[in-house]
Amino acid sequence: MSVEGAVPATFDPTDPDVLWEGVPHEQLRAMRRHEPVHWVEQPQSSRDGMSVESGSGYWALSAYADVAAVSKNSKDFSASENGAIIRFQEGMQREQIELQRVILLNQDAPEHTSTRQIISRGFTPRSIARLEEIMEQRAHQIVREAVERGSGNFVEEVAAELPLQAIADLIGVPQEERRKLFEWSNEMLASDDPDYQGEPDVAAAEILGYAMGLAAARREEPRDDLITKLLSAEKEGRGLTDDEFGYFVILLTVAGNETTRNAISHGMAAFLDHPDQWELWKRERPSTMVDEVIRWATPVSVFQRTALRDVEVGGVAVRAGQRVGLFYASANFDEDVFEDPFRFDITRDPNPHLSFGGHGAHYCIGANLARLEVRLIFEALAEHAPVVRRTDPERRLRHSWINGIKELGVAYA
Repeated sequence: MSVEGAVPATFDPTDPDVLWEGVPHEQLRAMRRHEPVHWVEQPQSSRDGMSVESGSGYWALSAYADVAAVSKNSKDFSASENGAIIRFQEGMQREQIELQRVILLNQDAPEHTSTRQIISRGFTPRSIARLEEIMEQRAHQIVREAVERGSGNFVEEVAAELPLQAIADLIGVPQEERRKLFEWSNEMLASDDPDYQGEPDVAAAEILGYAMGLAAARREEPRDDLITKLLSAEKEGRGLTDDEFGYFVILLTVAGNETTRNAISHGMAAFLDHPDQWELWKRERPSTMVDEVIRWATPVSVFQRTALRDVEVGGVAVRAGQRVGLFYASANFDEDVFEDPFRFDITRDPNPHLSFGGHGAHYCIGANLARLEVRLIFEALAEHAPVVRRTDPERRLRHSWINGIKELGVAYA
């Protein structure tokens, strides 16, 4: 049933041409107002690989309350049935989606619980704290080198560098090889973007092969590092198999690189558009800056879940097997939760954004690392690059669920 003023069912926020232009805030706001649980009808090519039971589209959840509720509800909703990724490239096969259930993001309990317990070994507060000193040094070096160049693409030269170097430190990749991760990650996720070449499946296979080489080396010569901890059983239960470790590296490369890179890029663009907030940051360094940047950026626009049984969401009946889209990009700007949500305010407190996937079983395992990286980069920028100006408008990534910037031309001083 249509509602006057609502967005038509033919509008699909996961169409890569939509995010290429920008987050469709106008349409998402209309959904929140008129149909917070909104059916999106899709052609077959837009849902290739999804189960037949899911039907001819998905339910788009735009209200904060519904996105948060489903994020926490692992009893009625599955991340495994159709995976968490809401849209793949045309021609995706069902078997390919089923194979991705080895990735933490696409698992349900008890497999998810077991895998997460193993991976959590590398992301304890103590583990992250051990990285802080070297990451702080790296952040300052990254920014100093960018300033010395005078101008450049902020995304590649600054925003991407600290997450890449942190991943390399975490999993024992030599720093001189970190660019491989950057290139493979781009190839995996940017097949819809005309500026990127390569095949996602080939890039994924490259990462898998590289990761399995790392695993084999650690089994031969264990070290006091994350790889050894993840592969080792010892007192903490079983370790990851080589396949599981390989897919963990894929997840870390994408989630730890793309998302934080885009949070930092959107954060810099926001500061350039709101110079009063940049002056405030340089002057007072409020700790609330980090979460406002992450809310404002919302690097992952949407993930999905599949209903395991007939259930009601926001007063709407969702049938077993149907997919629901959790639109974080909408929830994070919900007027019922955030006062003046379209104001970039680095003193915003409280700031209960859902950029890390809500607060359920799938809450981002690397959230504290991401927050640390964002803080360190902007502290280094405030110290070494107090004057930054935009030289070119940002160029956005063409993608169905990543809110990405691939170029942001800036000059320092």
